Amino acid sequence: MPGTLRTYRSVIALTGPVLPVVSFLGRLPTAMCQLGSLLLVAETSGSLATAGLVGGALAAGQTAGGPLLGRAADRHGQRTVVLVAALVNAVAVAALVFASLDRVGTLPLALVGALAGASVPQVGPLARTRSVAIARRNGADERLVGAVLSFEGTLDEVSFVLGPALVGLAAAVAHPAAALLAAAGLLAVCGTWFALHPTASRVRPASRAASSATTSLPGAVYALRTAMVLQGAMFGASQAGITALTDRLGRPEQAGLVYAAMGVMSAAAGLATAAVPEKVTLTARWRVATAALVVLSVPLLLVASLGALYAVVIVLGVAYAPHLITIFALTTRIVPENRLAESMAFLTSGVVGGQALALAVSGRLAEGGGAPAAFAVAVAAATLCAVLAWTVRPAPSAAPRPAAATPPDCARST
Repeated sequence: MPGTLRTYRSVIALTGPVLPVVSFLGRLPTAMCQLGSLLLVAETSGSLATAGLVGGALAAGQTAGGPLLGRAADRHGQRTVVLVAALVNAVAVAALVFASLDRVGTLPLALVGALAGASVPQVGPLARTRSVAIARRNGADERLVGAVLSFEGTLDEVSFVLGPALVGLAAAVAHPAAALLAAAGLLAVCGTWFALHPTASRVRPASRAASSATTSLPGAVYALRTAMVLQGAMFGASQAGITALTDRLGRPEQAGLVYAAMGVMSAAAGLATAAVPEKVTLTARWRVATAALVVLSVPLLLVASLGALYAVVIVLGVAYAPHLITIFALTTRIVPENRLAESMAFLTSGVVGGQALALAVSGRLAEGGGAPAAFAVAVAAATLCAVLAWTVRPAPSAAPRPAAATPPDCARST
């Protein structure tokens, strides 16, 4: 345990303590906007169908726009891309609030929702890219790079637990619009701060020659992206199943708490991955994580009480973050550095897209077959993840990495 704490102190020392706080607050709005938009549009329009359409447009926009923003950051640097995206996103989220309050038509709402999704500044993926680049330029070994990814994965998990909780609190105390306006404010302030932080200059844009020369990626990259879509499908199907079961048990208010408990355990497991011995290869970790996903998700098909549901999803959460972190780590190993931001954004967007699609499909299945029908989608997704992990062997990229160096410590410039 003391060794793990020292490792995380080294992780924070790479960028200084301010950047993790700013990046965490900068990614919170992403976790708030999906649920916030659903609640807001449902309340102002009186139509769950309209709310679902707007929420779907937001998710589709983020799925499509994320990799494009990542590619732009690779080519032009993070500072300008994140700054523009954060300000556009803040305006788009605020516009969605005012359009909803004005009760405009469904199509305009969906278009604004798509813009709000497409302009998400991708703080999470770009924070990973930035921290990994700084670690490597400081001569860090792969164990420290893995700890960076564990730390970033934990920040993601905590944000996706806290974000919906804040939305629910705002909706109960005031109005869903308050949560989305707060999200817009965080985007404007913390997104701008993240863009202008001195560490942004440490991630150099790819040269024009490198950008044009890199036209293809290793085939394993696409397997990793598919695994992330499947992981998102597990999230969506689990959410639908939890909602269906708690509703059947007459405790619908427990759905968010159950999902949050799973997220908290996942975050804790993510932090613990830094303690995994270096001799355990990433491929082995991926296979173990997917096997755990299958074994631990099957009991979902049998739960029939609230206590059993809590127990099963908390245990299942142990496998989630390690799987996500391992996929990010494998991706950093096999893609060229000048396409790392794009690849990180692809992974995050894959989770969003898979979750939205599975939530829609499994939600409909749950209407006819109950919670087990939705949970069956999660088990199927876990099984497909395991098939990928046990049939694909990602190989390290032959692309040169930056030479180990000891540049001036920018961590003190915060």
